Amino acid sequence: MEVTRSNFKHNLPKVCEAIKEADFLAIDGEFSGISDGPSVSTLTNGFDTPEERYQKLKKHSMDFLLFQFGLCTFKYDNTETKYIIKSFNFYIFPKPFNRSSPDVKFVCQSSSIDFLANQGFDFNKVFRNGIPYLNQDEERQLREQYEERRSQANGISTVSYISPNSARTPVNVPEEQKAFIEKVVEKVEDFLQDKEKTVLELEPCTGYQRKLIFQTLNWKHPRGIHVETMESEKKERYIVVSKVDEEERRQREQQKQAREQEELDAAVGFSRVIHAISNSAKLVVGHNMLLDVMHTIHQFFCQLPDDINEFKEVTTCVLPRLLDTKLMASTQPFKEIINNTSLAELEKRLKETPFKPPKVESAEGFPSYDTASEQLHEAGYDAYITGLCFISMANFLGSFLNPPKPNVSARSKLIEPFYNKLFLMRVMDIPYLNLQGPDLQPKRDHVLHVTFPREWKTSDLYQLFSAFGNIQVSWIDDTSAFVSLSQPEQVQIAVNTSKYAESYRIQTYAEYMEKKHELKQPKRKWSENSWKEIERKRLKTNYVPFMPQSLDYFTNSFIAHSAAGKMSMSPIQEETGSDDLEEGEVQSGEQDPTDSSEESASDTKEKERPSPKIQEEAVPAENTLRSSSVLFEVPDTW
Repeated sequence: MEVTRSNFKHNLPKVCEAIKEADFLAIDGEFSGISDGPSVSTLTNGFDTPEERYQKLKKHSMDFLLFQFGLCTFKYDNTETKYIIKSFNFYIFPKPFNRSSPDVKFVCQSSSIDFLANQGFDFNKVFRNGIPYLNQDEERQLREQYEERRSQANGISTVSYISPNSARTPVNVPEEQKAFIEKVVEKVEDFLQDKEKTVLELEPCTGYQRKLIFQTLNWKHPRGIHVETMESEKKERYIVVSKVDEEERRQREQQKQAREQEELDAAVGFSRVIHAISNSAKLVVGHNMLLDVMHTIHQFFCQLPDDINEFKEVTTCVLPRLLDTKLMASTQPFKEIINNTSLAELEKRLKETPFKPPKVESAEGFPSYDTASEQLHEAGYDAYITGLCFISMANFLGSFLNPPKPNVSARSKLIEPFYNKLFLMRVMDIPYLNLQGPDLQPKRDHVLHVTFPREWKTSDLYQLFSAFGNIQVSWIDDTSAFVSLSQPEQVQIAVNTSKYAESYRIQTYAEYMEKKHELKQPKRKWSENSWKEIERKRLKTNYVPFMPQSLDYFTNSFIAHSAAGKMSMSPIQEETGSDDLEEGEVQSGEQDPTDSSEESASDTKEKERPSPKIQEEAVPAENTLRSSSVLFEVPDTW
């Protein structure tokens, strides 16, 4: 169902009802761009930490606009053993509804606009008829402005109706406005003497002059008139004075407040849908959804905090249960049987053995999607197939139970290990951003940080490290990059070779992170002894690697990617021209680092091991949770 500004008010109750009755929700967003500066490969460096990735996206992606939001609700019908879906496609645009509302500035990226245009995206529906929105601060400020105007009209600081007997004081009119106000007062007094006229329209004037008129007339004529601001077809604002008795004045004030409330509700607009999703506390499913979540928080709730831990707190408060299907598909037991985790390819793969496509049907009055037509990059359709992918993978987990369970609920403990972990695109060894705890800290003792002249290219780095076998290059900017070696014991040799080099410098990843942390600290004066103490502590500090919690499923991340797999960048590839990969890019549609062609020994052993069975009914709740967590654990390393 397409929802625009013209039918939003009518359809909002349907949206809220669909959210309330759903078992889970699937979302997707379309944006006006991705990066306002760095290339996508630089924005998504293979050795970003979760904090670095968050800061990059916050700095370079939040000035774009989320202008289409897809929502698909899924409700399971036990009688028919199928899901009933309701799909909504919202067009969103922050149109100012009056002079007081925010005039939002946003940027567009030509490649993104061109891509969406080629997909048939209707930009007229966005810019001409998009649904407005306000975040919570903007809504609060507008409400305060309304209350202030009411207070000024009433002469004292209260929003409620003011009794004519209330104490009032003369208005302090500036000297340059006295002649104007005296002329207005004279017109009003003549109007009150005229028994035939019931309405007086004053000439358009400035907002400050209108404020003085309201205060002056409220002081001089506390009874018998009603004063209201109107707007002409030319968008000029003027004051209308009407003769009324006290009862009619009270009614008009109440009607005015009702209109203002309606205006505010219209201005809050699409944010009310996000509030309904948040209040429902339902599971929200997305695919590669970090940007979707960040834009949703940023546009409809509050500005993103600088600190990543504060971002995690805000996100889990607004959206308490999130699940990323890209991470799910990149994790055991799916990783070994799904080669491409891009949304379109994932949807196709999950129709094949050993998976089973779910039975779904659109609710009455809602249009149905046909996956054969592939309406990709329409947010409503992408949300729909994201929900299908989740159901197929969740039901596949049910096949490991004893007896097998054909339908796994969105509230099942089997999927809890995937909650609140957002996929990190292209990061080699940190698969996700953990919203409910500290992020992973993988061992990166095979990684070097290299600085070099701006003229250098990837081939220059290959030549520099030609004696070290297969390497992988991840560019940071024009003059620096991470280089990962296949053997950690070669790191110190590489560092030593740069001691006397003039054009480049090599340091370990640990040294790079330590210096980066020092730069963040507030500057202060140091004594000679202070510097010696810092140096002594630095020499004593050892890098503590993160150890995976589940050795059954997950091996050292770099081993899986360094052995000439899709992620490897070696001089052999460059010489033979076997592919056109640069900067650590991969061949899949989404450039996904998880689609490695190599398998580690422990992964192979795990595939050969028969799938364990769990007695679902006989085991207590805690044991069931523990068993499912061990069986389907999100990886600690990649």
